[in-house]
Amino acid sequence: MTAPQPTPARAPRKLLAAALIASSIEWYDFFIYATAAALVFGHLFFPGASPLIGVLLAFATFWAGFIARPIGGLVFGHLGDKIGRKPAVVTCLVLMGASTFLIGVLPGAAVIGVAAPILLVLLRFLQGIAVGGQWGGIILLLTESGDGRKRGMAGTFGQMGVPLGVILGNLSFLLVGASMGQEAFLSWGWRIPFLASAVLAPVVLYIQLRIEDTPVFQDLQDRADQREQDVVKAPLLEVLRSHKKPVLLGSGLLFATNAIFYISISGLLDYGTRELGMDRNSLLLVTLLSSSVSVAVIFLSGQLSDRVGRRPLIFAGAGLLAVWAFPFFWLVDTGTITGVAIAACVGGIGSSLTYGPLAAYLSELFEPRVRYSGASLAYQLAAILVSGGTPFIMTALLAATGSSASVSAYLLLMGVITLLSVLFLRETRQREPESPRTPEQSMS
Repeated sequence: MTAPQPTPARAPRKLLAAALIASSIEWYDFFIYATAAALVFGHLFFPGASPLIGVLLAFATFWAGFIARPIGGLVFGHLGDKIGRKPAVVTCLVLMGASTFLIGVLPGAAVIGVAAPILLVLLRFLQGIAVGGQWGGIILLLTESGDGRKRGMAGTFGQMGVPLGVILGNLSFLLVGASMGQEAFLSWGWRIPFLASAVLAPVVLYIQLRIEDTPVFQDLQDRADQREQDVVKAPLLEVLRSHKKPVLLGSGLLFATNAIFYISISGLLDYGTRELGMDRNSLLLVTLLSSSVSVAVIFLSGQLSDRVGRRPLIFAGAGLLAVWAFPFFWLVDTGTITGVAIAACVGGIGSSLTYGPLAAYLSELFEPRVRYSGASLAYQLAAILVSGGTPFIMTALLAATGSSASVSAYLLLMGVITLLSVLFLRETRQREPESPRTPEQSMS
């Protein structure tokens, strides 16, 4: 058997940089849709609806991307376990860039009628497939390469792409909004952030030409050449048959962080402008501030998880989010930028404490031969159950009850689910770098 070649000393640094840039742009593409849904899409694609119904319909199309994410996780997880992490990632990045660019040139309902919202949903669905497949590939390229004792820190270079994507997206909307009037922004200015997704192309080319697949996957291929029984012919079916518990509990780890995150970046933008009469640009600046805090906390929590373990950080973050559920909206309902900023920043700290170690933790819950499928399925299951529906649920709860306390109760429930999930999973940090033939040990 050919032993896997050691990764060159410079490779991890190049990989960390490439993964961070690719992940940031990919999430930028995914999240600018949320901002546009809150500010533009109701008016542009559902012009006959009332402001409330228009926002609900726009958020429903936003949800379509999350419905698609598990499909992307399943399809590309299977391919990533069969043909390699890198080919799956490159394909997903190309699909995301193309879908986002096409949204930027899509005519509104006034031009092509009912075809406009239909095409919008289709393109959003393709965005969801792309982001659903890329997350698992990016985090495995990071955590399966380099020093196995620093998986937590390495994984954060994929995780930090989420708040960095939010920062890039909000900056793009702030710059566009500041450079033109409201009429021009609603007419064509909103398209500029979507068209800017073309900058992803050079990153895709660099990953394709300069980044190698992971030593773990290369070793799997070597073993497959030697012994056919080492190959999992249907990784997805193997995960569904033998790894249901880590998939379900791994998904639960994301409930609290996903709920507070999507309320902060999308739900609050609609609630603050439409119900509290707050300034749109001021709220975007708050999102920039809380996202900047999140970048630092994600890196520190992932790094710390290499020392003290994954579970303590996730438990601390989920606990903070549960405690903060009601104070969060008490501060938001003051209608002041200071109150919203404090609410969002503390919520971002709790979310990031949980999110930082999750790249390493979810990858360590599954053995290498089914890892892409297992980690992707766990992550994307939370997307369809919580992430995409949260802005819609928030808007519907506020309309039905007239009180933000109902949304706080929802946040509290999400925090409790994450706490219970981490309690039923055991620590993985002390595991040595595994052989691809090692049996799955996530629950023992």
